[in-house]
Amino acid sequence: MPKRRLLLQGALAAPFLAVAWPREAQAAYPDHPMRVIVPFAAGGNTDILARILTTRMSERIGSAMVIENRAGAGGSVGAELVARATPDGYTLLFGAGGPLTANPVLQARIPYDVERDFIPIGMVGILPMVCQVSNRLPARNLTEFIALMRARPGEVTVATPGNGSAAHLALELVMAGSGTRASHVPYRGGSAMIPDLISGTVDACFVELPSALPLHRDNQARIVAIATPEPFPLLPGVQTFIEAGFPGFTAGSYGGLLAPTGTPPAILATLHTALASTLAEAAVLSKIAEVGAIPGTEAQRTPEGFAEFLRVELANARRAADLAGLKPS
Repeated sequence: MPKRRLLLQGALAAPFLAVAWPREAQAAYPDHPMRVIVPFAAGGNTDILARILTTRMSERIGSAMVIENRAGAGGSVGAELVARATPDGYTLLFGAGGPLTANPVLQARIPYDVERDFIPIGMVGILPMVCQVSNRLPARNLTEFIALMRARPGEVTVATPGNGSAAHLALELVMAGSGTRASHVPYRGGSAMIPDLISGTVDACFVELPSALPLHRDNQARIVAIATPEPFPLLPGVQTFIEAGFPGFTAGSYGGLLAPTGTPPAILATLHTALASTLAEAAVLSKIAEVGAIPGTEAQRTPEGFAEFLRVELANARRAADLAGLKPS
């Protein structure tokens, strides 16, 4: 064959080789570390739950999952970062009740849309809300605490992790339902208010159980009620809000994994498989329960189940805000 013809054939084939080569050489997902955005400070309940999951899930998926704490605006800063991230499976959100449920209801200008900008992968656990009081207060249960608020209208100080947080919403509902009024003291996160609760600088707090449980166990502050449907095994003798006269009252936050909308289905499937298999391990479930969280059900660990859970939580938050008279600000 003439040399010129061989050169021509090679030139014609080159573009096809150039197109085919990247597809053949493309590495399987994941081929480098992923970052998991926790929209709160390190050491908080959401952060703890995220680390329980990712420590084992990273081993199952075959790549490091690096926690990156991006606090601010009740979780909206971190959530927005993920909503705007490239949807390639390497930037994920460990979402919670603040950015996914409370903020869309209570923040007037939220920079993302929960249903439009995120794809749920699976829920990890629920963080039930409790009412905890300083040892300086005589109240031994929620009934007695409400009696104190009624006797001293506006004088009892109640801390929450922040304005517009799930805890703030729960406090407003209790005040609206009991016809009482306390002085709300918002902090920047659940851990920030612990020293003031121990010292008695604030009288009480509404906070998620994992933050409150160590203080209760060490007799540094008393949990007087928990917002679960039934009495909680880790808190024998502690009233539920329902038992204290608030029919159907349940409240809390949660933690789960989400990806930006547009993430390829194959990557989502890989992530869900790794999450589901991680949460099927008895040791992982035990760690979740030990910190005071309730592991998600098998249905809630699926993308569809977590999406439905989020829809219901958002609808409940809107109804609760209306009942408490809270307006977006």
